[in-house]
Amino acid sequence: MSITSAQAEQPRQAPSPVTAEVPVPARRATGLGALLLRLHFYAGVLVAPFLVVAALTGLAYTITPQLDAVVYGTELRAEPAGRAAKPLSEQVAAARATHPDGTLSYVAVGADDATTQVVFTSPELGEKQHSVYVDPYTAEVTGQLTTWFGYTPVRTWLDDLHRNLHLGVLGRHYSEFAASWLWVIALGGLALWWRRHRGSRGRARRLLLPDLAARRGVRRTRGWHASTGVWLVVGLLFLSATGLTWSRYAGANFSTGLDAVDARTPELSTSLTADGEPPAGGGHHGGGQAAAPESVDPAAIDRVLRVARDNRLTGPVEVGLPEDASSAWTVTQVDDTWPVHKDRAAIDPVAGTVVARSDFADWPLLAKLSSLGISAHMAILFGPANQVLLAALALGLLCVIVWGYRMWWQRRPTRADRRALVGTPPVDRGAWQQLPSWAIAVGVPVVFAIGWVLPLFGIPLLGFLAVDLIVGAVRGRG
Repeated sequence: MSITSAQAEQPRQAPSPVTAEVPVPARRATGLGALLLRLHFYAGVLVAPFLVVAALTGLAYTITPQLDAVVYGTELRAEPAGRAAKPLSEQVAAARATHPDGTLSYVAVGADDATTQVVFTSPELGEKQHSVYVDPYTAEVTGQLTTWFGYTPVRTWLDDLHRNLHLGVLGRHYSEFAASWLWVIALGGLALWWRRHRGSRGRARRLLLPDLAARRGVRRTRGWHASTGVWLVVGLLFLSATGLTWSRYAGANFSTGLDAVDARTPELSTSLTADGEPPAGGGHHGGGQAAAPESVDPAAIDRVLRVARDNRLTGPVEVGLPEDASSAWTVTQVDDTWPVHKDRAAIDPVAGTVVARSDFADWPLLAKLSSLGISAHMAILFGPANQVLLAALALGLLCVIVWGYRMWWQRRPTRADRRALVGTPPVDRGAWQQLPSWAIAVGVPVVFAIGWVLPLFGIPLLGFLAVDLIVGAVRGRG
């Protein structure tokens, strides 16, 4: 829900012969209602363009699995045909023969109809990698791609478009700004719609379904705008919250909060010595895999994988090479589809033992929720159903925004002496001053705290208040 009308629409009463010259005063919102109306209107008008971009780019991202299958089918797909997989060391050797440059970083083990992805790092690629794909049943190389955290070029391009519009760090502000205000707009619209129908008969139906009997015009448009928003509100709040966890400023504050309550993803010790426990990330998304030093023998990967399988690390896994000879190899489950499998183990290939383990079941609750939320936001937690839900959310949000702007246009003055391109905004400047003193005493610190945690909510809000106060003062003197 992004935009609402500036003033409550009132049915006009037919004038009686006695009172024809007396105008009927329009009912106006006061107190909290006026404040919500003003905030929802301006936030919707100003933030909606950013939400449109986020919705369109997010909608495109939901189909990346299908795009990958079409564009990179040769590289990504293998034909099992009842054959047993070749030793992983043989697959790595085939990849190395095809790509002799670069340093081996990690191996995503192929299973079923998926190829094995052997990843090499190279200084000239920066944070990107060179991935060689190998058919696990023939040990033949099927292709090579430049990847980013295992993502194909198409998926990387769409991910970058959604996050920052290919503008780098500067572009990340757009998505954080949209996510910082999406929850405000959604909850504000829900509150306004609920207030409009409180005490009315059949309130639930009125809240959830548009009034199809309403005349064409702003009333019908508002019904579609608001009732659709009610259906979407939970999903929009989810997208806002999970999007903020990745953002530049709010995401950093979120990480600090997790540290404060000791709720981060547990680190996995890879030390093979009694003194010192250098941490290793849980897969290349969790901090990166170390590049293999010259002293590490990649042929040990077969034994490492066997020990991992014997210790219940099933399904898709990534095998990370150790930082040095005194560090263990890591094996990480990377199945993000519900029920997820994200257990990790540090393995000593010489002794053939697990020296450390971190199971998803033992993670702190907030770490679990954060991980699951990210997977759902990326449309992979529930497979195709997740893709459909996110696509429906994006399309629904676009419809709500279009209806909101349509209401703004429909409420424009049309009299010859008062024509305007769009409707006038709410005129209840200073509506917050009409709130009860207790609401102001509680609300101001809460809003300040939220603005501190979400800077791209707080700073624009301060800017709006400053402009609003200046305009009010100037018009007051006039």
